[in-house]
Amino acid sequence: MKKLLLTATALTMLGAVANEGMWQPHQLPAIAKDLKKAGLKLNPKDLTNLTEFPMGAIVSLGGCTASFVSDKGLVVTNHHCAYGSIQYNSTEDKNLLDDGFLAKEFNQELPAAPGSRIYVTEDIRNVTAQITADLSDKMSGEDRYAQIDQQSKKLVAECESDKAYRCSVVNFHGGLEYYLFKQMTIRDVRLVHAPAKSIGKYGGDIDNWMWPRHTGDYAFYRAYVGPDGKPADFSEDNVPFEPKHHLKVNAKGVADGDYIMVLGYPGSTNRYRTSGEVDFTFNQSYPLSKELMGSLIDTIYANSAEGSDARIKYESTLAGLANYEKNRGSMMESYHKGTTQERKDALDKALRHWVSKDKTRQQKYGTAIEQLDALIQQSQQTSKRDTLLGYTNYVGQMMSSAARLHRLAVEKQKDDMDRERGYQERDMKGFEESMKRIDRRFDAKVETAMVFNMLNRYAQLPKAQRVPAIDAFFGIQDGYKPEQLQAKLSNMYSTTKLTESDVRLEWMNKSVEDFEASDDPFIQYAVQTYEARQALEKAGKKESGDFAAVRPKYMEAIIAYNKSQNQPIYADANSTLRVTFGNVKGYSPKDGLYAVPFTTLEGITQKDTGVWPFNSPKSQLDLIAQKKYGKYFDKTVGSVPVNFLGTLDITGGNSGSPTLNAKAELVGLVFDGVYESIIGDWDYDPSLNRSIHVDARYMLWVMQYVDGADNLIKEMDVIE
Repeated sequence: MKKLLLTATALTMLGAVANEGMWQPHQLPAIAKDLKKAGLKLNPKDLTNLTEFPMGAIVSLGGCTASFVSDKGLVVTNHHCAYGSIQYNSTEDKNLLDDGFLAKEFNQELPAAPGSRIYVTEDIRNVTAQITADLSDKMSGEDRYAQIDQQSKKLVAECESDKAYRCSVVNFHGGLEYYLFKQMTIRDVRLVHAPAKSIGKYGGDIDNWMWPRHTGDYAFYRAYVGPDGKPADFSEDNVPFEPKHHLKVNAKGVADGDYIMVLGYPGSTNRYRTSGEVDFTFNQSYPLSKELMGSLIDTIYANSAEGSDARIKYESTLAGLANYEKNRGSMMESYHKGTTQERKDALDKALRHWVSKDKTRQQKYGTAIEQLDALIQQSQQTSKRDTLLGYTNYVGQMMSSAARLHRLAVEKQKDDMDRERGYQERDMKGFEESMKRIDRRFDAKVETAMVFNMLNRYAQLPKAQRVPAIDAFFGIQDGYKPEQLQAKLSNMYSTTKLTESDVRLEWMNKSVEDFEASDDPFIQYAVQTYEARQALEKAGKKESGDFAAVRPKYMEAIIAYNKSQNQPIYADANSTLRVTFGNVKGYSPKDGLYAVPFTTLEGITQKDTGVWPFNSPKSQLDLIAQKKYGKYFDKTVGSVPVNFLGTLDITGGNSGSPTLNAKAELVGLVFDGVYESIIGDWDYDPSLNRSIHVDARYMLWVMQYVDGADNLIKEMDVIE
């Protein structure tokens, strides 16, 4: 691909602070001095070329990152990123979560969960001019949203003329810039190897976000394509994909102070939010979401026995809920113990003062900042209702499936380009797979209890905040009684046919009239609440359009102010390809304590209790007792390193990203951050920001001595 040029708004970095920043590939030449100072031995310009080494080896899983590590499409990522596929292939009789999995031959590899994809980014193009050409300040929010949406769909359609690719238009800096991403999409993904949960998830939720850590958080997929080398649906005739580039694995690892970098797809950060947004998030939004997630975890546990098929179906959901519940709780604790709000208030005050001091700046940015304040306050008024309904849809797969199926019938009446995103022809394969995926992630008893939990909370909201059509359908009115809602839901789940995969797939081809004539209770819900839900969606689009008019101007002010203060300028993470760099380094979490940068095999035995989540396999414990380190021994730490710390600026979505040394050789996988840096999505602290990585030497040690995955070690290019 063509190497991207820096744009004017841009995002050149002026005096970076420590290792702060998740950098777009095209920005790297501008921070070459910082990269070289940290220890990079490659030419930073080489990292701007997406189809060359090493960028050509980095892939997205659509929520996690991964990388090719062989010329036969072998892909390494985190265990927790493959958890859904491991769970999907698990049953009470064959629990791969507990036992682990290894395919010794290609024909033993298992299909990943339906909808699994491997995305290989091949081109990134700045399309700001095309998206914003016909926008004006006089547009309504609804018209602005529609114009941006229509232009985005047009660019995507042109980009996807080759069906091997999936394209998307993504905004940066709140809509100040737009980029078109072109990704080759591999649809046949298979599970190759995953260690037992007692290795891949060792320490469980107790150790999540904590240091010291001893987790073997890795797993392997393989990418398959048709015999012609092009992406294809699953078929026995498919062959392993042969990437142009793959990473070599360095078995010598890294040492304290060494340069490391992570190439990946971080999800989202909020470093540039206003002080008012920060206040609302930490004092209202996060407390509510943490409470709801904890309540849903308790509901699943109360309605499914450990080891039962119902519990296995919800293991992936439990893992996600537990991770985010701890994340929210930890961030709130960091927020209330620290000075985040005070510093955000000070920055907000300084920015506004800086704008007001200059007449030109006041004319350019002043009104936009005032309008942004008003929009933020307006959006917060319906936050609790929207959160409760959002969680209801998340756990209520029958409700959300019925609503999506009915919406599909409505959208099919339009020309493809006029359809809502998610309902175009390009989306149908993924839509179908999402309907199939429910089978191994649904239990009627568990879901009934979770939906009741959320709707019962919704029913307690003031009447003015609720949605009349939803109230009417579920009988939520004056004199509301929870037992009546419970009876309504029980009847719905006992009589619906949408619990059957074939039935859901059949509904994909039904007409609007078929839906209106149906007596299925969830179909009735979809039809009877459609107009009300559409009104909510329309209001959301208007709000989005309003924000798209003022947020870019606010970000222009932030960028100009940061430039005047010699501060780093980088875009918030938005699930697009980024590079973050730093060094292996410990830290001091509190006065009098210093956390060394490496943990070892012996730390596993020190934690082990024989009870989950500290129940390391006996074979592993025996190997450690025998000090069978093999060639993975590191004399500096006196054992085999398990996990290590780095100063890299990461967030969710970076999970599974390869950790590379100064020569771009794989030395580990990033999988977590320390407790003290958890607030990094909002606020960067160089003294406490630390990333946690599984050491490649531990991965190889487990593969060779515990799991016998010699076939995979032989397949990879391992540098001894």
